[in-house]
Amino acid sequence: MVSGPSGVGKGAIVQRLLRLIGDVQLSISATTRPARPGEVEGVHYYFMDPEEFQAVVDRGGFLEWADVFGRRYGTPRSPVEQALAAGRDVLLEVNVDGARQVRAGTDEAHLVFVRPPTLAELERRLRLRGTECEDQVRRRLTAATEELRTEPEFDETIVNDDLDTAVRAVADAIARLRARDRGP
Repeated sequence: MVSGPSGVGKGAIVQRLLRLIGDVQLSISATTRPARPGEVEGVHYYFMDPEEFQAVVDRGGFLEWADVFGRRYGTPRSPVEQALAAGRDVLLEVNVDGARQVRAGTDEAHLVFVRPPTLAELERRLRLRGTECEDQVRRRLTAATEELRTEPEFDETIVNDDLDTAVRAVADAIARLRARDRGP
């Protein structure tokens, strides 16, 4: 599981990681936010209206879910459980609250915290992304300060100061976990 503050590069790490390690299944999250340009239903997210999302919450259909800056996000339970039952590794990209929920629900998850080299760099990345107004950038930076304090709750930390290096570090973590699970 890859987690960390908004704008730290979780999505970029995950996308490159999927190209590098072809036999990892990405968990597709659900959200109540509208699709951004270029996002495809069922590929980037499952886009739901708030009532549909709440219905899934009510029936326990998410491994984790959270309200994030006025929108809801969640990891549908069924596809993850099916992939794990079939022996496939599943990669989740979630926020810090989601990581906590998954950790509370299972001890089998390995949590990787991705942090920015500095808060100034995180702010630069958020602004370059160009998807949020000034107020949203400020809220995300305030939240990031709190989220960075949760780093000790994770199994390992990767500083995303160079995308290729960060991707390799996550790939190395997956390789270590696979070797451990295979045993001596």
